Amino acid sequence: MSSKLPTLRLKPVQSAQGVVDLPGSKSISNRVLLLAALTKGSTVVRGLLDSDDTQVMLASLKALGVDIEMLSEDTVRVTSQGSLAIDPVELFLGNAGTAFRPLTAALALSQGTYRLDGIARMRERPIGDLVDALRQLGANIQYLQNPGYPPLQIEPGDICGESVLVKGSVSSQFLTALLMAAPLVTQQTERDLVIKVDGQLISQPYIDITLKMMAQFGVQVARLTQDDGSPAFRIDAQSTYASPTEIQVEGDASSASYFLALGLLGGGPLTIRGVGSTSVQGDVGFVEHIRAMGAEVEMQAHEMTVSAQGVANGARLRAFDTDFNLIPDAAMTAAVLAAFADGPCYLRNIGSWRVKETDRIDAMRNELRKLGATVESGPDWLCVHPIETGQWRSASIATYDDHRMAMCFSLMAFGSVDVVIEDPDCVSKTFPTYFSVYDTLVS
Repeated sequence: MSSKLPTLRLKPVQSAQGVVDLPGSKSISNRVLLLAALTKGSTVVRGLLDSDDTQVMLASLKALGVDIEMLSEDTVRVTSQGSLAIDPVELFLGNAGTAFRPLTAALALSQGTYRLDGIARMRERPIGDLVDALRQLGANIQYLQNPGYPPLQIEPGDICGESVLVKGSVSSQFLTALLMAAPLVTQQTERDLVIKVDGQLISQPYIDITLKMMAQFGVQVARLTQDDGSPAFRIDAQSTYASPTEIQVEGDASSASYFLALGLLGGGPLTIRGVGSTSVQGDVGFVEHIRAMGAEVEMQAHEMTVSAQGVANGARLRAFDTDFNLIPDAAMTAAVLAAFADGPCYLRNIGSWRVKETDRIDAMRNELRKLGATVESGPDWLCVHPIETGQWRSASIATYDDHRMAMCFSLMAFGSVDVVIEDPDCVSKTFPTYFSVYDTLVS
């Protein structure tokens, strides 16, 4: 796909097969880059995702005094003194939540002066729960416009405290940010730090990724349970990050969901390399969902192969009623697959969609309706009724500057009508070559 295409027309397709090598995980890439920046010494990161979000993180770390050396297209050497010492610094972080939230925590606990901002949508994405938690620890953070939202001004604070409470119901990125920055607190206070979650914690698998990445950099986090059953985490006073020397980034399991769906709709076999049964990412759990819908999936340590002979022979996908709290990103792929099901499909506990790159519940409802689906929605749920044969309508799909909307709706080319994807280049946020790869697999 050439750059800066205003639209991309996808013709109807009937089959999908082949082999795809996944790009690196965005979630792991940006976590590893920040952890390497908080570690004294050098760390070689292999399999790094090349995307808008990782470029934002790399540029920010360079501005903060971290030495970044590109060794190849997907390999970088990060060299740091173990802190983000340069200030004052103004950072523009686009719409990269995986950069904005963790950097807010790390900088607020680094005793410097910083200004953090992003695009208009980032200024609509809440950050108040994270700021409230950081203020409990003595951080000095001010809102420059609307309370609870970026842009932020950070000044040196009096870091103190042995425990902090953070809400877990809006975004798991707030807890991830506190966890990764926690050694900055323990080093200043010389005391253990306990991070307590207030209420329900959404997207738990993303916290598991954070803890596993921290462990690879030498910091073990103890899991605790509060009296009300909510989780808590203890970081030892002696915690200090140590370089693993080299670290390999897994393929992106969220991106794998589109190819799992292609193999389901197009019959396969379609082999996805870069993520498999040993993955640390929760979105690999999407495999069980598409199996329930009618796919056959063979899992190996670092790859998986999907096929669906029944679907290839004309069978409808099986309808579902599923809680997607644990895999909200992959759930978007499920919403599109629902159009091909044998009955209404319910996606539940997806309230986090409303504070992503766009309000994904509204966006998904609006665009599915264009193609002929009946869709109902609520604060944290979506119900998609399948589109019957002969009821499909060709449509131009708005993508809302949201990479996942573009990739999800490419699957609708199996619906026997032309589908136009508006602003297809928005996939550069996580998968710049997505449509080129897609073209090699479908027919």
